[in-house]
Amino acid sequence: MAREEKRHDQRNVFVIGVMMGILALTILIPAGMAYGQDRDRPAFTIVPRDTEAYGRTYAQWSAAWNQWADSIKVAEHPLFDNGPCEKGQSGPVWFLGGKFCANGANCAYAANRSCSVPYGKALFFPIIDSEDSALEESVNEHPGLPDYQLINYLRSYTTGIDGAKDIFCQIDHQPVQQLQRYGVYSEAFGFTIPDDNLFRAVYPAPNDFQQGTYFPGVDFGYYLMLQPLSPGVHTLHFGASWLDIRYQITVGSK
Repeated sequence: MAREEKRHDQRNVFVIGVMMGILALTILIPAGMAYGQDRDRPAFTIVPRDTEAYGRTYAQWSAAWNQWADSIKVAEHPLFDNGPCEKGQSGPVWFLGGKFCANGANCAYAANRSCSVPYGKALFFPIIDSEDSALEESVNEHPGLPDYQLINYLRSYTTGIDGAKDIFCQIDHQPVQQLQRYGVYSEAFGFTIPDDNLFRAVYPAPNDFQQGTYFPGVDFGYYLMLQPLSPGVHTLHFGASWLDIRYQITVGSK
């Protein structure tokens, strides 16, 4: 199923001084922070991949993102464009995502969405990701072969997008650099699916993805954690050569 790329003339003392000033300014700007037209404040701030945010690591948040995506009925799922973005959201971090397409549907992997987000919510989303689970292996991929349901095997099937070169992300029209730095292997996770679940939707029929709780699932993706945006309207545009996702995000007032 279906993230940041970030000489002087020794004879001229004035040029040296200017370059040193620029270097000092560059050092003061944290990695993952971009500036818009208002140079006095950042347009957005991305949490570095190797730090903990809101009590979890990126690996833990990517597991939580999959649990959120798996738990929602297709008929009201925001990533099938069947429900609003607030569906299933809770806590200090809200999840956004790409596009799920029902099997057999004439579906372009593109979406243009509007989303209202309360003030103070961080946003976490994959630009692209690849997941696998013991459930999928047992029902559809390699039924009857339990070795393929082991965590190490599952992880090996998610690495096809590692090193992706064509991914992109813009926030308020500002490009996020060095996206390859944001590749994340999730923790192994358990997940619960409803009867009207996304596995039934995306896999060819017939399939037998029954409602229930399962373990393990794993994921690799290029994920970003955005610190809460300022009140007002923001744009988010991300994807790859085959994926084009646009959000207009309205952040509520304090």
